[in-house]
Amino acid sequence: MYGLYTSLKRTIQTVKTIELGKNIEQKQGYKAFVPHPFPPKEGFDFDLPLLKKTDQATRLLGKLDGITKLLPDADFFLLMYLRKDAASSSQIEGTQATMIDAIEAEAKINTNVPKDVDDILHYIKALNYGMKRVMEDHFPISLRLVQELHKKLMDQARATHFSDPGEFRKSQNWIGGTKPDNARFVPPPVVEMHQALNDLELFIHADDSILTLIKAALVHAQFETIHPFLDGNGRTGRMLITFYLWKEGFLEKPVLFLSSFFKKHQELYYEKLFGYQNHGRVGDWVDFFLEGVIDTANEAINIVDKITALREKDLIKIQTLGKRASESAALVLPKLYGQPIVNVALIQKWTGFTRAGAQTVIDRFIDKGILSPKDKDKTYGQSYIYKKYTDIFTE
Repeated sequence: MYGLYTSLKRTIQTVKTIELGKNIEQKQGYKAFVPHPFPPKEGFDFDLPLLKKTDQATRLLGKLDGITKLLPDADFFLLMYLRKDAASSSQIEGTQATMIDAIEAEAKINTNVPKDVDDILHYIKALNYGMKRVMEDHFPISLRLVQELHKKLMDQARATHFSDPGEFRKSQNWIGGTKPDNARFVPPPVVEMHQALNDLELFIHADDSILTLIKAALVHAQFETIHPFLDGNGRTGRMLITFYLWKEGFLEKPVLFLSSFFKKHQELYYEKLFGYQNHGRVGDWVDFFLEGVIDTANEAINIVDKITALREKDLIKIQTLGKRASESAALVLPKLYGQPIVNVALIQKWTGFTRAGAQTVIDRFIDKGILSPKDKDKTYGQSYIYKKYTDIFTE
């Protein structure tokens, strides 16, 4: 990990600095960033090392796509990764709740979860909505989709100030500081914001020669530069990466989520975006983004391997039970890949068994080392966790 972080910290100028806009004095007395038309007329001139890194990242995504198809429970893998991304993306914005909290809250197993788990649940809701919109409705990646995602993300969500869900801002916002005068970055004023959004939508659909992964990096950075919402820009912009790559056919299922990488290197993530916004260091940002794709794809491939090995071991364990017991266990084990924290009531719902029968199934899973009590000190209302499985995603 240290080696990766050290390599990321190095500043490697992989493309000339490009002036993407100017900080222009506003009548209110502060300077705001006014973007030039996007993409720049002179285009982008990336050097060979960055193009080679793009090729490496693309090959890894192909490998990830291939092995994900082999998973018998690929949709459950996607669900767990979606939760992982939702937690990481929300934590970047200050949420303290975890992926495990979200799993419990979704299943309504534990009412004693942090209040800010609501941030993660709203993110999951928005991602699920977007997947349905893109896959079933064949909806294009557009400003309208971005607004719909934001509405799902922020509507009735926990917020420190008014977020105007689904609506582009009608006033000036800023990043860092207490007001535009002392902010680290002031996004475009409202009129210029709308023009920049139109440019971005045209760029997304343009039939150009920019490699898809590089284009995904540019789309995210440009969206964060425009910062079109009062709140929720970072989370919406990170969702946009996944949906763009999926819509472009890079993956059969949207299993590449970069938020955990951005969370792991959060300070550097902001630094690279700031360099893109204020200094036109486009290559530095794209290089960092590609490191994220490579790191995340490798991690996901490793996770698939671990899931496959664990699944085989646990299938063998339940096959050693008697015929009727193994049949009961076989009803439950596949469902644990989607919902790895359970209680007696949930097992009853899955199987139709009595309370005593459901507890017997749980006890057998505990005996086989598949489930374990989540809170060993609890005597009533116990829940049980498939810890070896959840650890694969959270370690």
